Amino acid sequence: MSRIDYFHDPAAPPANSVVPSVTAVVTNAEGELLLIHKTDNNLWALPGGGHDVGESVSDTVIREVQEETGIDVEVVSVVGLYTDPNHVMAYDDGEVRQQFSICFRARPIGGELRTSSESKEVRWVNPADLADLDIHPSMRLRIDHGLSPDRVEPYIG
Repeated sequence: MSRIDYFHDPAAPPANSVVPSVTAVVTNAEGELLLIHKTDNNLWALPGGGHDVGESVSDTVIREVQEETGIDVEVVSVVGLYTDPNHVMAYDDGEVRQQFSICFRARPIGGELRTSSESKEVRWVNPADLADLDIHPSMRLRIDHGLSPDRVEPYIG
């Protein structure tokens, strides 16, 4: 399903749903960041997705990273809560979702890189090369917060 992201855009349609979701800042021993090239909006992003009934939020992180990238992870900490009402995603089925994402730090513990129906490309990226990738501003904020060595308190916004 395709989508259009509206970020502080006065032409954005009004939200009609909120779905709790997660993203994960996963770094390997070399300090590289795990990113996916998404099929729905053609942008680079942290792996993540919607929280399902019956699972803990850390289970959601583990499941979503594995599904989208093939990498098994262990959740380490919370990066922040991202709930900007001026960031909505309009899907082709009529749903317009307000952003509600909890971002976590996680470390890889196994698995092999692979794509999925949601990720047409998966790779470990050196943080110095992030400027070369097309990344949504909201996702870039999470990446910046997740990679910041000085950030102790989670972001709430």
